[in-house]
Amino acid sequence: MGKKYAAVVLSAGKGTRMNAEVSKQYLLLEEQPILCYSLQAFQQSMIEEIILVCGEEDIAYCHSEIVEKYGFSKVKAVIPGGKERYHSVCYGLQELAQQPRQPDYVMIHDGARPFVDQGIIARCAKMVEQGHPCVAGMPVKDTIKIADEHQFAVDTPKRSLVWQVQTPQAFAFPLILQAYQELLKSEKNGKPVSVTDDAMVLETVMNKQVRLVEGSYRNIKITTPEDLEIARVFLREKDK
Repeated sequence: MGKKYAAVVLSAGKGTRMNAEVSKQYLLLEEQPILCYSLQAFQQSMIEEIILVCGEEDIAYCHSEIVEKYGFSKVKAVIPGGKERYHSVCYGLQELAQQPRQPDYVMIHDGARPFVDQGIIARCAKMVEQGHPCVAGMPVKDTIKIADEHQFAVDTPKRSLVWQVQTPQAFAFPLILQAYQELLKSEKNGKPVSVTDDAMVLETVMNKQVRLVEGSYRNIKITTPEDLEIARVFLREKDK
């Protein structure tokens, strides 16, 4: 029996910077909700099952207007997210832990990144199978300045060493599940939690190093109206 891959796709964010009544991941991008593009990529990959995490008020919509309407047969559960992103990820991992056969590896992906592709997924899979937790990303194009609390530049890191991090982020399932369980345990014990991505959970809780894997400069997260316009350009170019 081969290694089993699963994915946790996050769709619980409100997207306040989009200035829209509809959550950003449900906005239409060339007649399809943004979320559908991410799900389609995983549907066509080696991933065997997908857990979709969304707002509790969006569960019925996701079932009928996303999963059933577009035939995403690999979506095995649609579950409510939590207060913060890391809560939502943990709930998705816990759902996978309850499946009849737990996955060997899991990829965690933001549903608002519609341009994840088979190449990115395959590169993450290859790296994690070699024993390395990994995240998709790309070297930054701009010079980066580190600022102090008064917005004065205090350092300029070497540009070749600075990456912008994307998703998916891929892990051995037991390892990342344990890391998130430890994180939530610390939170319940009153310790402050400050993590911005899944790799950071592994780095801070388990003291594990994470490898960077080539993503794509097109693998953008749609956060603002300007991002949506850029995404439309990418799709038009893809269809040519």
